[in-house]
Amino acid sequence: MADVSRLPAALVAHWDWQRHAACRDMDLEIFFHPDGERDPSRAQRVARAKAICAGCPVMAACRSWAHQVEEPYGIWGGEGEDERRALLRRRRSAHPVPAA
Repeated sequence: MADVSRLPAALVAHWDWQRHAACRDMDLEIFFHPDGERDPSRAQRVARAKAICAGCPVMAACRSWAHQVEEPYGIWGGEGEDERRALLRRRRSAHPVPAA
């Protein structure tokens, strides 16, 4: 089962930005990789998704959301999975959790 403990409360204010997203009603396969996808197909799909994000009026809110919930999959706010993972590693190394 998914860990939803990091998710904010279900308030309209937390989700309203999505109504204005450039990707709304688009095929999700652009933003989430299919099983077995490899380069150069992956690089082309990621570039296409990031190009859509670049013109999105809510790109900053989308990216912030992905950081807040530590979204592990897909392109969010113009960032890919590897970029978010690297950011999360940097954050955790800068602020290590004390051992219990």
